Amino acid sequence: MKLVIDERRCKGCNLCTLVCPYKIFKPGKKPNERGVYTPELDRPERCANCRLQKLYGRKLCGMCQMICPDQAIRWEEEKPEEKKKVVIEF
Repeated sequence: MKLVIDERRCKGCNLCTLVCPYKIFKPGKKPNERGVYTPELDRPERCANCRLQKLYGRKLCGMCQMICPDQAIRWEEEKPEEKKKVVIEF
């Protein structure tokens, strides 16, 4: 699974950057075509939900998705040929 931010829905409130326990979001630095500074993903492979959702068959966290007032955050299945990066942190 991978995390996706829908830039058409995001209004740049950055609530996701505040609640993420894995600190995978950072405030955006460049405006999109609407002039909204959408958050950027900073090493999303740290997210346990993205890494382990398939293994456990359930969402482990989902704080970013729950806090988003615009429902602009979702998880998508990776394509079989897409490279996956996994990080194990101690």
